[in-house]
Amino acid sequence: MKVNNYISMEFLSRSVNEGFARMAVAAFAAQLDPTLEELGDIKTAVSEAVTNATVHAYPDTLGKIVLKGRILDDNILEITVRDWGRGIPDVEKARQPLYTTGGEERSGMGFTIMESFMDQLRVVSHEGQGTKVVMRRRIARRNGGR
Repeated sequence: MKVNNYISMEFLSRSVNEGFARMAVAAFAAQLDPTLEELGDIKTAVSEAVTNATVHAYPDTLGKIVLKGRILDDNILEITVRDWGRGIPDVEKARQPLYTTGGEERSGMGFTIMESFMDQLRVVSHEGQGTKVVMRRRIARRNGGR
Protein backbone atom coordinates (compact mmCIF):
# COMPACT_ATOMS: atom_id res chain seq x y z
CA MET A 1 0.00 0.00 0.00
CA LYS A 2 1.18 3.47 -0.86
CA VAL A 3 2.00 5.83 2.04
CA ASN A 4 0.47 9.25 1.42
CA ASN A 5 1.61 10.95 4.64
CA TYR A 6 3.22 9.99 7.95
CA ILE A 7 4.29 11.17 11.39
CA SER A 8 6.70 9.76 13.92
CA MET A 9 7.24 10.81 17.52
CA GLU A 10 9.12 9.53 20.53
CA PHE A 11 8.32 10.15 24.17
CA LEU A 12 8.96 8.79 27.66
CA SER A 13 6.61 6.25 29.22
CA ARG A 14 5.07 8.83 31.54
CA SER A 15 1.31 8.60 31.96
CA VAL A 16 0.94 12.30 31.09
CA ASN A 17 2.12 11.52 27.55
CA GLU A 18 -0.94 9.36 26.87
CA GLY A 19 -3.07 12.49 26.41
CA PHE A 20 -0.42 14.02 24.17
CA ALA A 21 -0.39 10.89 21.98
CA ARG A 22 -4.21 10.96 21.71
CA MET A 23 -4.26 14.58 20.59
CA ALA A 24 -1.35 14.20 18.17
CA VAL A 25 -3.03 11.25 16.45
CA ALA A 26 -6.36 13.11 16.36
CA ALA A 27 -4.71 16.11 14.71
CA PHE A 28 -2.96 13.85 12.18
CA ALA A 29 -6.14 11.87 11.42
CA ALA A 30 -8.13 15.09 10.89
CA GLN A 31 -6.85 15.29 7.30
CA LEU A 32 -9.04 12.24 6.51
CA ASP A 33 -12.16 14.11 7.70
CA PRO A 34 -13.28 11.49 10.24
CA THR A 35 -16.58 11.74 12.06
CA LEU A 36 -16.48 12.51 15.78
CA GLU A 37 -17.29 8.85 16.44
CA GLU A 38 -14.42 7.63 14.26
CA LEU A 39 -12.06 10.11 15.90
CA GLY A 40 -13.20 9.04 19.37
CA ASP A 41 -12.61 5.38 18.52
CA ILE A 42 -9.11 6.10 17.21
CA LYS A 43 -8.19 8.21 20.25
CA THR A 44 -9.43 5.48 22.60
CA ALA A 45 -7.42 2.78 20.80
CA VAL A 46 -4.28 4.95 20.92
CA SER A 47 -4.86 5.61 24.64
CA GLU A 48 -5.04 1.88 25.31
CA ALA A 49 -1.89 1.12 23.32
CA VAL A 50 0.15 3.89 24.97
CA THR A 51 -1.18 3.03 28.43
CA ASN A 52 -0.28 -0.64 27.89
CA ALA A 53 3.27 0.36 26.99
CA THR A 54 3.52 2.70 29.97
CA VAL A 55 2.08 0.30 32.57
CA HIS A 56 3.20 -3.13 31.34
CA ALA A 57 6.39 -2.58 29.31
CA TYR A 58 8.05 -0.36 31.88
CA PRO A 59 6.42 -1.13 35.25
CA ASP A 60 9.35 0.01 37.41
CA THR A 61 11.24 2.43 35.18
CA LEU A 62 10.85 5.02 32.44
CA GLY A 63 11.40 3.91 28.88
CA LYS A 64 11.00 4.99 25.30
CA ILE A 65 7.73 4.77 23.35
CA VAL A 66 7.58 5.52 19.63
CA LEU A 67 4.27 6.33 17.98
CA LYS A 68 3.99 6.38 14.21
CA GLY A 69 1.03 7.29 12.08
CA ARG A 70 0.61 6.67 8.38
CA ILE A 71 -2.09 7.58 5.89
CA LEU A 72 -2.35 4.77 3.34
CA ASP A 73 -4.35 4.47 0.13
CA ASP A 74 -8.12 4.04 0.44
CA ASN A 75 -8.33 6.42 3.45
CA ILE A 76 -6.65 3.95 5.80
CA LEU A 77 -5.07 5.30 8.98
CA GLU A 78 -2.34 3.09 10.44
CA ILE A 79 -1.03 3.70 13.96
CA THR A 80 1.99 1.90 15.40
CA VAL A 81 2.94 2.04 19.08
CA ARG A 82 6.32 0.50 19.88
CA ASP A 83 8.19 0.01 23.14
CA TRP A 84 11.45 -1.67 24.13
CA GLY A 85 10.24 -2.91 27.50
CA ARG A 86 9.88 -6.35 29.01
CA GLY A 87 7.69 -7.79 26.23
CA ILE A 88 4.68 -10.11 26.41
CA PRO A 89 5.42 -13.80 27.09
CA ASP A 90 2.16 -15.03 25.50
CA VAL A 91 0.48 -12.56 23.11
CA GLU A 92 -2.57 -14.76 22.50
CA LYS A 93 -3.23 -15.06 26.23
CA ALA A 94 -2.67 -11.31 26.70
CA ARG A 95 -5.29 -10.59 24.01
CA GLN A 96 -7.98 -12.45 25.95
CA PRO A 97 -10.54 -10.18 27.67
CA LEU A 98 -9.89 -9.60 31.37
CA TYR A 99 -6.33 -10.95 31.29
CA THR A 100 -3.85 -8.55 32.92
CA THR A 101 -0.42 -8.53 34.48
CA GLY A 102 -0.98 -5.06 35.92
CA GLY A 103 -2.65 -5.95 39.21
CA GLU A 104 -6.25 -5.72 40.28
CA GLU A 105 -6.56 -2.02 39.39
CA ARG A 106 -6.16 -2.92 35.68
CA SER A 107 -9.19 -4.14 33.68
CA GLY A 108 -7.40 -6.42 31.22
CA MET A 109 -9.44 -4.99 28.34
CA GLY A 110 -6.76 -2.99 26.47
CA PHE A 111 -6.30 -5.25 23.45
CA THR A 112 -10.03 -6.02 23.35
CA ILE A 113 -10.82 -2.30 23.19
CA MET A 114 -8.20 -1.68 20.50
CA GLU A 115 -9.57 -4.56 18.45
CA SER A 116 -13.18 -3.39 18.76
CA PHE A 117 -12.45 0.23 17.76
CA MET A 118 -10.05 -0.46 14.89
CA ASP A 119 -10.46 -2.56 11.73
CA GLN A 120 -7.21 -4.47 12.24
CA LEU A 121 -4.93 -5.12 15.20
CA ARG A 122 -1.55 -6.84 15.07
CA VAL A 123 0.62 -7.40 18.14
CA VAL A 124 4.23 -8.56 17.90
CA SER A 125 6.20 -9.03 21.10
CA HIS A 126 9.36 -10.72 22.34
CA GLU A 127 10.27 -11.12 26.01
CA GLY A 128 12.95 -8.67 27.03
CA GLN A 129 12.81 -6.86 23.67
CA GLY A 130 9.51 -5.03 23.69
CA THR A 131 6.19 -4.92 21.88
CA LYS A 132 4.85 -3.42 18.66
CA VAL A 133 1.13 -2.78 18.24
CA VAL A 134 -0.11 -1.94 14.73
CA MET A 135 -3.71 -0.77 14.30
CA ARG A 136 -5.55 0.18 11.11
CA ARG A 137 -8.84 1.95 10.58
CA ARG A 138 -10.43 2.89 7.27
CA ILE A 139 -12.10 6.29 7.43
CA ALA A 140 -15.31 6.52 5.39
CA ARG A 141 -15.22 9.07 2.58
CA ARG A 142 -17.89 11.75 2.72
CA ASN A 143 -19.18 14.38 0.30
CA GLY A 144 -17.76 12.70 -2.77
CA GLY A 145 -14.43 11.90 -1.12
CA ARG A 146 -11.02 13.27 -1.98
